[in-house]
Amino acid sequence: MKSFQARSKRPPALPALPSATEELAFSEVLEIIQDARRRALAAVNTALIDLYWRVGESISRRIGTDGWGKGTVAALAAYIQERHPGARGFSPQNLWRMRQFFDAYHDQPELSTLLRGLPWSSNLQILAKSRRPEEREFYLRMAAQQGWSVRELARQIDSALFERVVLHPPQVSTALRELHPGAEAVFRDAYLVEFLDLPDGHEEADLHKSLLVNLRQFLAELGRDFCFVGSEVLLQVGGKDFALDLLFFHRGLNCLVAVELKIGEFQPEHLGKLEFYLEALDRDVRKLHERPSIGVLLCASKDNEVVEYALSRSLSPALIAEYQTRMPDKKLLQAKLHEFYALTAPEIE
Repeated sequence: MKSFQARSKRPPALPALPSATEELAFSEVLEIIQDARRRALAAVNTALIDLYWRVGESISRRIGTDGWGKGTVAALAAYIQERHPGARGFSPQNLWRMRQFFDAYHDQPELSTLLRGLPWSSNLQILAKSRRPEEREFYLRMAAQQGWSVRELARQIDSALFERVVLHPPQVSTALRELHPGAEAVFRDAYLVEFLDLPDGHEEADLHKSLLVNLRQFLAELGRDFCFVGSEVLLQVGGKDFALDLLFFHRGLNCLVAVELKIGEFQPEHLGKLEFYLEALDRDVRKLHERPSIGVLLCASKDNEVVEYALSRSLSPALIAEYQTRMPDKKLLQAKLHEFYALTAPEIE
């Protein structure tokens, strides 16, 4: 019996937990590995986009000099497959897209870094769904700045973000412009929250709860630099308790962002409550190195003239925005944008 016990294998001992010093050192090594992987993937993507650019340039040149058409490009795809059976991504359709890719951007060298920083699938989304050069540039810069996935990029294009930004810039107070120059580029006039799947008769509590449940998607809609701080944040003033709906921090603006929710149409008195919360935040919550807090009143609808009147005398950095529970009519917005460009285009004498 003793002999059997001596021969039996003991389970391997678990490795000892690292000390605090070791944990710091180990995390540094792990970060080195992860950083190298990120740079390697970025280098591979840059080389791939550069390859597609050069192929597209060659095809575009041959179309101009030798009269190549889609039939010749299809023959080229077959030739590549025959000579390099393992080569992927060189179908006739993709080769034609490479040519379109080059033709779309060859006269915009300032976009070169952006193009090579995005995956091919993201470039294709922008190329296929954007009509104007300025629209393509807008989505290139936004995708790079916000780190959008291909899926999120497609969602933003389908929601006509470019048209909405051009046609409906955010309505902000003068104090916001003065205290936070450039903040208008951070915020929007309307935020699309179709992912909440809210019914028509929803209550404010339903909106609040759904935003928390879908916080990751809501943060993506707000923007990359927004960080969630808390919900129903307690503010104590004069012995009374007040609850702020949502509190965020914006890394780029270096300030707290208070969000108050309203399920109805904007009313001027709503702004007074938001300004009260901003005063409480700046006096009791804001840290010394942070800039003045910004307030966002997120409502179901608003009359732009009423908003303009309400904000004109406001001394607080605030803005009024809508939340939209359904995707907008992109064709209608595109038609309005066409009219806008026609009206603002300089007259040719």
